[in-house]
Amino acid sequence: QVQLVESGGGLVQAGGSLRLSCVASGRIFSIYAMGWYRQTPGKQRELVARITDRGTTNYADSVKGRFTISRDNTKNTVALQMNSLKPEDTAVYYCMAAPKVGASSWGQGTQVTVSS
Repeated sequence: QVQLVESGGGLVQAGGSLRLSCVASGRIFSIYAMGWYRQTPGKQRELVARITDRGTTNYADSVKGRFTISRDNTKNTVALQMNSLKPEDTAVYYCMAAPKVGASSWGQGTQVTVSS
C-alpha cells in the first residue's frame, strides 16, 4: 500500500500560477508511474499529467504548454507546476501512484479554484 499526501491547492486568479506537491510513503519501491488527475462535480476523473520512473511524461491536451509535471525519486515526490491557469482548470486535483501491475493509490485531493 502506498500513501499519498497532496499540498498546494488554493484560489488564484485567471492567468496565475499554482504548484501542487505530493509525497508518497509506504511501499514506494512498487511505484512505477505517478501523476495528477482532476475531477469536477458530475464528471469523471480525468488525467492531467503523468510521469514514469524513467521520466517519460504525458499530458492532457488541455494543459500542454501550461502545466509541467516533475518527479524526485530520491524524495518520493511528484509536483505539478500550473501556469496560465484558466477558470476551466477549477477542480479537485488528485495525486496518483501506480505500480506496473495492480491497483493505483490515490491521495485525498486538493481543491484548485481559478477565478475569472
